[in-house]
Amino acid sequence: MINRRAIPGERPVFPKRAIITAGMPYGNKKLHFGHVGGMFVHADTFARFMRDRIGSENVIFVSGTDCYGSPIDEAYKKLVDEGFTGTIEDYVMGNHLTQKQTLADYEIEPNLFAASAFGEGGEEHKKVSAWVFETLYRNGWLEKLSTPQFFDTEKGVFLNGRQVIGKCPIEGCQSEHGYADECSLGHQYMPSDLINPISTLSGKKPEIRYVSNWYFKLDECRDLMQKMVDFLRANTNTRKNQLNTIEEFLKPPCIYVQKKLVSDMDALRARFPEHETVDLEEEKKQSVTFVFKDLADRDAARKVLDELTINYRTGKTLVPFRLSGNASWGVPVPDKEDMTGFTFWVWPESLWAPISFSKTYMKQNGIGGEDEWKRWWDDEDAKVYQFIGEDNIYFYGIAEMAMAVGLKYRPEEVPEDISNFNFPHLVANCHILFGDKKASSSGSVKPPMAEDLLSLYSAEQLRMHFLSLGLASKSVGFKPKPLLPELKDAPGKDMVLKEGNLLTNVFNRIVRSCFYALQKYYDGNLPERELSDKIRELAENAVIEYERLMYNHEFHKVTYTLDSFIREVNKYWVGNIREADSNDDDALRSQVLWDCFYCVKVITTLLHPFAPVGCEMVREYLGADDRLWSWDYILEPLSAVSNGQGFKFLEPRIDFFKKPEWQLANDDQ
Repeated sequence: MINRRAIPGERPVFPKRAIITAGMPYGNKKLHFGHVGGMFVHADTFARFMRDRIGSENVIFVSGTDCYGSPIDEAYKKLVDEGFTGTIEDYVMGNHLTQKQTLADYEIEPNLFAASAFGEGGEEHKKVSAWVFETLYRNGWLEKLSTPQFFDTEKGVFLNGRQVIGKCPIEGCQSEHGYADECSLGHQYMPSDLINPISTLSGKKPEIRYVSNWYFKLDECRDLMQKMVDFLRANTNTRKNQLNTIEEFLKPPCIYVQKKLVSDMDALRARFPEHETVDLEEEKKQSVTFVFKDLADRDAARKVLDELTINYRTGKTLVPFRLSGNASWGVPVPDKEDMTGFTFWVWPESLWAPISFSKTYMKQNGIGGEDEWKRWWDDEDAKVYQFIGEDNIYFYGIAEMAMAVGLKYRPEEVPEDISNFNFPHLVANCHILFGDKKASSSGSVKPPMAEDLLSLYSAEQLRMHFLSLGLASKSVGFKPKPLLPELKDAPGKDMVLKEGNLLTNVFNRIVRSCFYALQKYYDGNLPERELSDKIRELAENAVIEYERLMYNHEFHKVTYTLDSFIREVNKYWVGNIREADSNDDDALRSQVLWDCFYCVKVITTLLHPFAPVGCEMVREYLGADDRLWSWDYILEPLSAVSNGQGFKFLEPRIDFFKKPEWQLANDDQ
């Protein structure tokens, strides 16, 4: 029986069960570098860590292809115009399978990567969508609203969200594209707010016609969301920048008007509903802000400004969250009252898709009954971690959270104290830039495809680099030397390889050196020694720091911790083994081997979430079983995780962490 040595110091507390999700890519495209490097690698690394930390049976990592939505329908129609003869199902399924393969090529392994329109995941998604709608309706959170929608008179059709392009009406927004009711940066507004709308079908300005749809009463959740933000800020490790982003939308409805456009400010204010003004008397300010108590008063003021042909911008605030639409390619909305034949707008149904996929995985694997998913999503000893991009904070951080409350309570029953509500934990990364520019499929700078990068770098080199970028707090550039003209012929190394070299050069060399010395001097049998105090302290400190940083999702700092640990071990090895060889000091040599094999064992466990394939190979040669990955044994000697077969013989020139062939041919990187 192993007497497991406790890790010293105060340690973070992890849940007993965890769901990890990664935001779903649209079904109209392959995965580009931003999908993988900005989100999926982080989600996969944390999921692998949690499997090691709390047990693989207690972790479920789900994601999938977002099959529905107007961007997919538009892309399909364009492809048909170009000669594609398949159905939209053929088109989306082809992209789904390509996405799934790309993830596998990057060593990204969700428990389930489903598709919201197909298979068991698709069927479960329809059921969950109906359940969410019926529950929110029964709890009094839904309302029918007749809202403006764009109509192309030349083509004689209503336009979907991506068939209208204009300028986002939100003050200060830098989005390249404003669509019907959201911009490319995720700002939400009513269609009538869009500035200079143009139909992508005819190139003409569309008319506004009123259409009824189902809406979630998100505009009534401002106080609730503020309580959530205050609680998360005071009691959790939620990233402060994403809480700040959420709070920006919790302001009361505002209108911004340039002072030079108003000849008589008093007369204008007299026509407005009750309001407050900001910066009215401030001479240096070019505009005045009108603050209203609700959307109805703000919209009444907008009508006044429209009558006077005074241009204005609106501010970020909560607006009713549209649930339904009239797209034919979508999940059916349950018929209710006089509303029939509707489908869900893609954004809300994509928010509850992870529940659908969790239920699907549990059913496929015989985990619990019909309501087992609630033990993983709701129980106080469980936690849901959702990895997303910062553009989607509005949807996941506000709309999803508010609807989660709405599934439990009627509006009048929401408790004042929400500290017991188990909100999902968001991990929102900032943009990963291409060079120094934001790249997107719809923007002027096109992103490189994730699969293409694998012809230049290994999956583990890219994983290490993406995780080192520090997207937790700021946007950072991905700068692959072969793909950027300004870097391609410039002197110096490819910085994408820097973190990968820690694996392919430094740690790879340590592991090989240990094996070759063991085989040369001791015929593959490690003489048993007591672990030196220096190595024990080095390992304990690295493990404690690593765990703390993983808990806070500070992946770039984890890579720094690993770098420091590995290089310290390398320094210890080089200095002492040279001395042992120079003096033919067998006692020193055997001690160094004992210490360094111990460090190889600990480092391999810590690296496992980052570079799983190479670490699995190290495990095999160490003669360890799967207990090597368990944190129950993190600081135990190799004997605690031995498979009883001893070390595997290492042939000459075997690499545990491999470089692509072209890098080996140009090994000056």
